[in-house]
Amino acid sequence: MNSKGFSLLEILIGLVILAVGILAIAGMQMTSIRGNFFSDNVMQASILGQDRLEELKAIPLNQDTNTFSLGVHDDGIIPVRGTNFTRNYTVEAHPVLTDSRVIRVTITWRDTSEHSVSFSTVKSP
Repeated sequence: MNSKGFSLLEILIGLVILAVGILAIAGMQMTSIRGNFFSDNVMQASILGQDRLEELKAIPLNQDTNTFSLGVHDDGIIPVRGTNFTRNYTVEAHPVLTDSRVIRVTITWRDTSEHSVSFSTVKSP
């Protein structure tokens, strides 16, 4: 028998293979979206942390403010694109240089779990 065309069974097998391939692509797309969202949050946290660190580095140590008083200083919650970032910084006496301070800025946020990014520097007069 010389028939032309596809049988119903061949079409169904082809559709099953196509469906499995499309489902795999959809799973990869979801993983990519999650990765991009996390990457964007890390970038925003880095920008917030570096911005605060640069502001603190620009202030002279002998200035009469509480900026360089030892301890933890809370900048509060900073919302960016639907994510709430918490920024705080600590000022500690340098262990060797008595007139210097160690400044550490920490940014935390929560999406599916808790994340944080920290930056630190030494400020001398």
